[in-house]
Amino acid sequence: MTDHFEVHDRDGAARIGELRLADPVTTPALADPFLVDAGSLWTADREVPEGDEASLTVLPHRSFPAGTRDEVRESFRVDHPAIDAPTAAVVDGEAPRDVGADAYVLADAAGFVGHGEAFRDAVLSAKSALPADTALLLSGVATPLNVALLAYAGVDLVDASLARTKGTQGRYLTADAEHFLEDLEELPCACPACATPREEFTRADCAEHNVNALEAELRRVRERIRAGRLRDYIEGQARHEQWLTAAFREFDDQWGYLEERTPLMRDAEVTAATAETLDRVEIRRFADRVTSRYRNRFSDQPLVLVPCSATKPYSDSQSHRQFHDAVKWRGHTVSMTSPIGVVPQELETTYPAQHYDSVVTGDWSEDEIGFVAEVLRRYLTRNDYSRVVAHVPEHGYREVCERVEADPGIDVDFEYTCVDHPTTDESLGELNAALSGEPAYSKREREHNTVRAIADYLIGDGAGDDLFGGSGSGATDGGGDAIRTTGRYPKLQVWGDDPDAGREGEPGAQLATMVPQYGTLSFTLEGARRWVESDAPTKRVEIDGFVPHGSVLAPGVVDADDGIRVGDEVVIEGPRAFAVGRAEMSGPEMVESTRGVASEVRHVDEK
Repeated sequence: MTDHFEVHDRDGAARIGELRLADPVTTPALADPFLVDAGSLWTADREVPEGDEASLTVLPHRSFPAGTRDEVRESFRVDHPAIDAPTAAVVDGEAPRDVGADAYVLADAAGFVGHGEAFRDAVLSAKSALPADTALLLSGVATPLNVALLAYAGVDLVDASLARTKGTQGRYLTADAEHFLEDLEELPCACPACATPREEFTRADCAEHNVNALEAELRRVRERIRAGRLRDYIEGQARHEQWLTAAFREFDDQWGYLEERTPLMRDAEVTAATAETLDRVEIRRFADRVTSRYRNRFSDQPLVLVPCSATKPYSDSQSHRQFHDAVKWRGHTVSMTSPIGVVPQELETTYPAQHYDSVVTGDWSEDEIGFVAEVLRRYLTRNDYSRVVAHVPEHGYREVCERVEADPGIDVDFEYTCVDHPTTDESLGELNAALSGEPAYSKREREHNTVRAIADYLIGDGAGDDLFGGSGSGATDGGGDAIRTTGRYPKLQVWGDDPDAGREGEPGAQLATMVPQYGTLSFTLEGARRWVESDAPTKRVEIDGFVPHGSVLAPGVVDADDGIRVGDEVVIEGPRAFAVGRAEMSGPEMVESTRGVASEVRHVDEK
């Protein structure tokens, strides 16, 4: 349990926190100004420090080298005293344990920072063993070059000892390199230390510059986290040193660790500029949900594959308006794109489908072709179509389609309608002709299927039918009551099809509203009750006996579903209240934390 550290913002494993000292500190940060070490018990007996509110006191400790046997660790285990002040406990990466401190120092950091796999293992071990609302401190390892990756992995505090030491050795540090001071004809920095003329610049000045550079990089990292853009920065910055690239890739392989900590949606654009973009949680999560949760409900229409557009959402683009004029609701339109994969028309506003931008060269890499082909293959394996009309150009798109068409597990015919370019009159004429005689679906079908598809994506396989009925025509053959929709796409309101339940002039009780900014659903209390009573997976937060207003704080959470992610719609229940809101922590973090906002509350009923 921590009394002096609280997480305010999250960007994957990276986070903005507040260390509550007499002068509060925003993390990630340098700990040097406020860190007080009570000393090692290997060299002498230490008195229990009193501590104070202005400092983070490192309790008396014993650290162990890597490979120390468990029985030795146990024999020399330290009993950490409880003091009424901000404290940090020294633990090691192999066997970290919770002792009730506000922060934890990994004693063996110098042994694993610099080795991608060992760094990954140490951080994951610490994060799994220590409370979510405590700070992680690595000492003696931070430089301007690596501190962004340390924060990306989940480190909250560092010191400047390594950067300062390198300066006294004549090594000049920047965010992308390490230079020998003697090799620099001019100083590439404008910090106060570097204002000294080059010929008068000493190693002491170099040490001061290195600390300045580290502090500047931490400011940059904090702003990137606040903006939800640290990953974009890391994709480029990690290229400057081999172990950073290795560690970056090692963490990308830890899907569970990163996915649990990555918000479901955010304002930040996903920049697709490197091959590693395909490994981003947002990309993989979207592809996984489209191929395991989404279900096509336009069963009478063929699949029409079209290329993506630079304009988002796609339907606002000139090219997609031309496609629509040719299709005329006679086919189910699905866009193909790198790095997202495939985007059914109902999910074109759902994050990150309208929140990404990619580098367009006209050429697709083998990684891109392979990724999109696999997503399309899985999509067609799950969804039945009478045929596929592929209105796609050469160079990437066509290769993807041909690769999937040749797969022995895909039993559906492909027809290609693009001549030279998808928007030429000849190509659009071919697309129109290919759909001749196909039945058209109605605007109501599209709207109903859109809210059902979003429910599938957000809540789970089959949730759309469980909550909102099972067909686009409004029939009740899918499990839930029928619905009606009002408003203009993409800001649709969903109503229960029971006029007696609503106010005069309304179609029934309002269940949800589509949020166009993220392509998600915002439930009313009536919608939340229907959700709880349905067979759809419920994202539930159990609270103590109080009535929440505005938000639910972590201390009030009794239990929460493990599958809850930041940004999820959640049902909040307790002895005195029933509410609905949006999660500000993951489910596991809600349960572990003793500080911070667990969920915002939109509507609440007192029992």
